[in-house]
Amino acid sequence: MIELRKVAYSYGGGELFAEVSLALQPGSFHFLTGPSGAGKTTLMRLLSAELLPTRGEVTLFGQPTGAMSRDDVAGARRRIGLIHQDCQFLDHLTLAENVMLPLAVAGRQPEAQGNIAELLAWVGLTRQADQKPPSLSGGERQRAALARAVIGSPELVLADEPTGNIDWEMSQRLLTLLAELNRMGRTVLIATHDLNLIRAARALVPARTLRLAQGRLVTAGADL
Repeated sequence: MIELRKVAYSYGGGELFAEVSLALQPGSFHFLTGPSGAGKTTLMRLLSAELLPTRGEVTLFGQPTGAMSRDDVAGARRRIGLIHQDCQFLDHLTLAENVMLPLAVAGRQPEAQGNIAELLAWVGLTRQADQKPPSLSGGERQRAALARAVIGSPELVLADEPTGNIDWEMSQRLLTLLAELNRMGRTVLIATHDLNLIRAARALVPARTLRLAQGRLVTAGADL
């Protein structure tokens, strides 16, 4: 699905990390941890072809990202659901409209309309469907971001610090939803600094933990 071979990334005259090799297999669940500034977000952007490596090769769904055309990249990204810590919404649209936006932009509005009720029920936001984003709590926004990320049935979900702005109870709820996605066959990678979240996953899903630090990526533990 995704493979990194001896990948390095540099900016500002310095090397952020190097010799990073990683394979994400279909249906796997990974955590990516490490200190602030180690490059976790950069690595996630390489995995979604938002950035290209300085050295080495990233292969996304069988294609090297460096050889992808713009259309190839767009096609690959339709197979990926992205969740950011600071999720952005269009404040003039309702929650439901924001969640449906990826499919609406792709000309798949009927599909979005057919999926939205079930999807909002899954993330527990049925009552908030007609609310505007400014009225939502942090936890509601993160669950809406998850719904938006998966409305197109992606094969891979990349979540960058998805629980960084919400309380522990809501973090566990979001983790449960991501574990459910994994049991449905989705590949999931969560970047987080929260070791308690990683420990809590033990009861939900077989996961692997990777640590990015001092320019290298290592396996931080066996199956949780």
